[in-house]
Order: sequence, then C-alpha cells, then structure tokens
Amino acid sequence: MQHIWQRFLLTSSLLVGFAVGVAATVFGYSNLASVDVHWSVFHINGVPLWTVALVPVALTLAAGALYHWIDGLHHFTEHMRHRHRVHELEAELGALRAHLDQVLEMPDHSGLPAKTAAKVSLPSRAEEAPEPAAIEPESEPVASVSEPKPPVSKSERRKRVRLTVAGQPAVEQANGSEATPTPLPAKPDAGA
Repeated sequence: MQHIWQRFLLTSSLLVGFAVGVAATVFGYSNLASVDVHWSVFHINGVPLWTVALVPVALTLAAGALYHWIDGLHHFTEHMRHRHRVHELEAELGALRAHLDQVLEMPDHSGLPAKTAAKVSLPSRAEEAPEPAAIEPESEPVASVSEPKPPVSKSERRKRVRLTVAGQPAVEQANGSEATPTPLPAKPDAGA
C-alpha cells in the first residue's frame, strides 16, 4: 500500500512541476517589459519583468531540492554507518562464540555461515552436568578413600526397589478376640 502511495506522490509532483513550467513559460512570454531593480546597494536596470517573479521561485525550488538531496545523503550515511556497526557486532559475536566454545570445549562453529551459527545453541545444563554416581554406603573407614575405585556400570548405579505386600494385620473382633487373617489366593503358575 505504501508503494502505491509513493507512486501517487511522485506522479502528482511530476504533474504539478509540469503545470508550474507551463505557467512560468506563459507568464514569461506575456510580460516582456523591462524594469529597473533597486534593492539597497544592488541596482539592475532593464531587467525583463518575468525574471523578477520567476528567478526567486526557481532559486527557492533549487534550494529545496538541494536540501532534500543533502537530507537523503544524511539518511544514507546513517544507514551505512548502522550497517557497518552491525557487521562489527556480528564479528564480535562470532569471536565471543568461538571463545566461549573454546572455554566450554565445544566444537568450533567458525566454519558455519552466520545464520547457521546463530541457530546452534549451547547445551542445556542437564546435558553439561555429568550423571551423578549412586551413593553407596561405605563400610570401610574414611582413611581408605584414597584407593581408586573401579568404574561403576550404569546398571549397577541404579537401585531397584522391590515392593512386598506385608501380611494383613490382626483385626479385633467385637468380643475382644483376634481374628486370623484370611490368606490371599495363590496365583496359578503361568508355566503350568
């Protein structure tokens, strides 16, 4: 939508400029009389009348165009300075990432393009931290800790919990005597 608006503004300014040019030409050919211009110490004799009106307008338009071009140049230089700063910051970020990878002993991302390297994320804390070894109660005195222990396999580190069902508690009956618990029915063997 903004593109269409800019096209409209450019077209309308072209048409207005064309109309001003036609009006200035008609005004110039209609006013051929000569006049004398006296302004402070500045004196010009025999100046065509149309120049008195059109030269200030032309100078104003030229000054406005020059101002517009300088303003556009300022915006362009600001854009280029910003772009240069962005490139500097990207290079600094790459250097910091390489240094951080070196400190964390991670693989080097310097061969990857900038967009791909930005997508590479650092590992989470769960991936960085080694898996804690299972705490086993020591029956030996603390002085023997200096002896190296053989590595513990992953299956030995996990402790298995076995759930057992305790017998039913004795229930008191209304007359005060204890009732014997009824035994649970035995499970049939799957292999039989």
